[in-house]
Amino acid sequence: MQRIEHYAPPTAEDLARLKSALGFTSAQMADLAGLAKGSQWRKYTGRTEDRVMGMHMHFYMAALLTLPAEMLAQIVEKMREDGADVDLGLLPAELGGMAASEE
Repeated sequence: MQRIEHYAPPTAEDLARLKSALGFTSAQMADLAGLAKGSQWRKYTGRTEDRVMGMHMHFYMAALLTLPAEMLAQIVEKMREDGADVDLGLLPAELGGMAASEE
C-alpha cells in the first residue's frame, strides 16, 4: 500500500487553468470538488478570497477525472463496507443541464 508523502497545493492560477481546460463553470467545478456552490470554488481561484486546496479535495477531484467507472465503483463499495451511505453520480460535464449562472 502506498500513501502520498508530500503535497504542495496547486496555485489559484493552476486551478483556473484546470477549470478552463475542462470548460466547466464555477458551479460545475464546485460540484466536482464537493463544494456547495460556485462562489465556494472561486475562493480557490483567487476571485474572492485566497484559499489553498487541501490534498484530500485535490485527490478526490483527480480521482473523479482520472479513474474508470469500474474503479470508482470499487472505491464506493469499499466506502459502503466501511459504513458509509454513498452513491455514484455523473460528473458535472456529463449532466449537460447544469446552470452556468454562477460563473
